Amino acid sequence: MQKSANILVLDGDPLNRVVLENTLSDEHLVIGCSNSGQAFERLLQTRFDLIIVDILMPDDEGLDFLLQLKADPSSYQIPVIVISASNSYQDEARGLMLGAVDYIVKPFSPNIVKARIKIHLAIKQKNDLLERLANIDGLTEIPNRRALDETLAQLWYQSRDQHVPLSMLLVDIDYYKEYNDSCGFSAGDECLVKVAKVLESITQKVEGFVARYDGVRFVALMNKRNADQALSLAAAMHQAVDALSIPHPSSPICAHVTISIGVVHVKEDFSGDHQDSLKLADEALLQAHHLQERVVLVNR
Repeated sequence: MQKSANILVLDGDPLNRVVLENTLSDEHLVIGCSNSGQAFERLLQTRFDLIIVDILMPDDEGLDFLLQLKADPSSYQIPVIVISASNSYQDEARGLMLGAVDYIVKPFSPNIVKARIKIHLAIKQKNDLLERLANIDGLTEIPNRRALDETLAQLWYQSRDQHVPLSMLLVDIDYYKEYNDSCGFSAGDECLVKVAKVLESITQKVEGFVARYDGVRFVALMNKRNADQALSLAAAMHQAVDALSIPHPSSPICAHVTISIGVVHVKEDFSGDHQDSLKLADEALLQAHHLQERVVLVNR
């Protein structure tokens, strides 16, 4: 039977963990941890939909766990329910102010726990859907500029801290205005969607990320790869778009729709802001247009 949600339980009392696992395991995958170190390790391995934590663990371990959880951008959106032996209004307020969505006092009723978890999972599901919709481009249905900005910032700092390279590919459809003028806006939208889909397909094969940047431009991101691999991705993008064979009667360079790509490969120089590298990619793309080169690479 497929489980509907993954739930992490952090509680130092083994009996409480067993009771919660027995209460919830019929519907959900429940993973119990006795300390915060185990819990953080599990968070790296599994995507959790909800977390249950006891804030009355020794040395305030439960509270510290909640604080760190809500301070981390990768985990702060996971709903947390506090289950505690304390019926103090002060402890309840502290748990909620630290980011918990609910507070349940021990000993608890299994039916109450099930009901509240059902409510918070339903809320999370709706929030996740809204978040996905907010990050999707309405026309091409690939990630939009908002998603790009968030992902680029995350990969930039991750690559910098882990000392791994990061590649940015800025892709532009050649002579798109002329294509619209000669073929019409409906055909232009259809062209944009087809190009977006093949770029997404090619980028996903190398575990990269691609988004619509603006108008007719796209940005692909790929880390932990060298400059030659970034150029190989660019070549694969060219081949995929060429293979679409979309006729372009107004193009002065080719009978079908083509793309130009400006590539920035950041290997060591992570100084400044990540947006600076996007500007470099824009300059490389302009150079590609000017020289009528399919790809221009800039190393940092």
